Amino acid sequence: MASLSSVRLLSRGTGCIRGINATGFRARSQALFASANGSRLIHTNFRGAKALLASTNVQGPRVELTRFYSGKQPLTLDLIRERVLLVLKLYDKVDVNKLSLDSHFMNDLGLDSLDHVEVIMAIEDDFGFEIPDVDAEKLMKPGDIVRYIADKEDIYE
Repeated sequence: MASLSSVRLLSRGTGCIRGINATGFRARSQALFASANGSRLIHTNFRGAKALLASTNVQGPRVELTRFYSGKQPLTLDLIRERVLLVLKLYDKVDVNKLSLDSHFMNDLGLDSLDHVEVIMAIEDDFGFEIPDVDAEKLMKPGDIVRYIADKEDIYE
């Protein structure tokens, strides 16, 4: 009996089970599935690929699978500012009362170099891209981070 992973391979036309290739699979597998468990076969067509699924109790309409992909959330300068400040407010060692776009991480907020690296890593996680070390060393204020992200994402107002 063919396994479900074998059926998936053959429905894509990429595999072979015991000498049955993708073109001869349909006719031979109907007898194989029907004799194995007395079930009906469901034929689905997903983007041109034929798939065979064994089922014992099939009722209702057929459902075609569809995948939906989305892009990133559209960014604006205001949204970038809010997200950068939120990440910094959530960082334990930052005093929220001293935090502004022009506050220096080391001079005004009292962060050391390790804290600066952790802040940059948190920004990378939040925005979903990596900031190279050469550029990260220059980002010493939240305003610098906002400008860097806006330049990286081609956002201008």
